[in-house]
Amino acid sequence: MRSTETPRPLRWWALIATALGLSACSVPGLLHKPPETASAPPAPNPVLSPSTAAAVAALPAPARPGDWTSYRIQAALRMVAANPKTTYTGEVPEPLLAIPVLEVELNRDGSVRRINVQRVPGQAKDTVQLAIDAVNRAAPFGDVGHLPRPWKFSEVFLFNGDRHFKPRTLDQ
Repeated sequence: MRSTETPRPLRWWALIATALGLSACSVPGLLHKPPETASAPPAPNPVLSPSTAAAVAALPAPARPGDWTSYRIQAALRMVAANPKTTYTGEVPEPLLAIPVLEVELNRDGSVRRINVQRVPGQAKDTVQLAIDAVNRAAPFGDVGHLPRPWKFSEVFLFNGDRHFKPRTLDQ
């Protein structure tokens, strides 16, 4: 990830996210059911609580950031917005419960192509799946066709004792 710009303060990005939040959109494919095959039983549709479904449906349309730093901040803000019951935004507690790291590979439209686990924590290994689910709920992250390849970014998930996470990108 290359960038020649200095990241702006988080407060500035929060104002941008709030402004972008004025236009809401749904997240296509969130409740997508894979095609059934004769050899495998049908996969169950994920069931979202009404409050989670409302939060996901209220995600703002992704913007078109000009660099990877801005894109990562937008993605982190979308993860927090899409997972309101399982995130925190305050100070990072010590000690942390777990710190999984994911690499998110994207398609041109910003949808998730693949998620690679870069770090599995020594304890609370279930937080890896919680992080993967959080990424999928927040997608798509916005068009990346104008950004240099490879179209992927890494995110560090800082889990507290309640198994709530904060994307490390928002703590920098």
